Amino acid sequence: MIEIRGLQKWFGSQHVLRGVDLDIREGETAVIIGQSGCGKSVLLKHIVGLLEPDQGTVKIHGTDLFSLSAAELDAFRPNLGMLFQGAALFDSLNVRENVGFSLYENTRMPHEEIFGRVREKLAMVGLDGVEEKMPSDLSGGMKKRVGLARALCNEPKIILYDEPTTGLDPINSDAINHLILRMQERLQVTSIVVTHDMTSAFKVGNRISMLHDGVIIGTGTPEEIKNSKNPLIRQFVTGSSEDTPPQQKPGIF
Repeated sequence: MIEIRGLQKWFGSQHVLRGVDLDIREGETAVIIGQSGCGKSVLLKHIVGLLEPDQGTVKIHGTDLFSLSAAELDAFRPNLGMLFQGAALFDSLNVRENVGFSLYENTRMPHEEIFGRVREKLAMVGLDGVEEKMPSDLSGGMKKRVGLARALCNEPKIILYDEPTTGLDPINSDAINHLILRMQERLQVTSIVVTHDMTSAFKVGNRISMLHDGVIIGTGTPEEIKNSKNPLIRQFVTGSSEDTPPQQKPGIF
């Protein structure tokens, strides 16, 4: 469904993406892991068309996003829903206005119909009766759910999650993981989850890819990633701060 080839991105002298190659299959939940600051969110923003590559291509169902005109890209974007890190709700808008924002701004759908869809998507993420609340009235977990409801409001074919469990306690993190699984099962969407939370990665991912030093250094099922012989992947999975993972040191069994 998504084909990324030779993706490169500089920010000034900083070379963040250095030739990313990645395939994402239709209907799967693909997880991208890697250290903080390695370019995971930058990669995600290329997939959704918020950033333009300096080199390389991003194709969705064979369409090269960056060969489209600005108007064509705007027309294509409703196929993509994104849950931003921190939820990124508008502080001055209530929940109803946040969730329905894209429909209010970009369609001629009657407001009553938009409100109906907003309530439907909020119910889908386990929130009822919060439409008139302000973001300041919500807990961190509730903000994430509202952000997900907003991502679902255009009924996209692809949902992108940027660090969905960051800042949440273990119980709320697990609730978000269950939501990701439920959305994939119920809506048959393709999901891309960027995270450094290995508990989340192993729970929701069909396949996991690791981004390191601007390139993908390995892709596999959760079981294959757990048993990877690549020392960089093993170090990340085990959470070791040492250069060589403890399992690989002589004399340690």
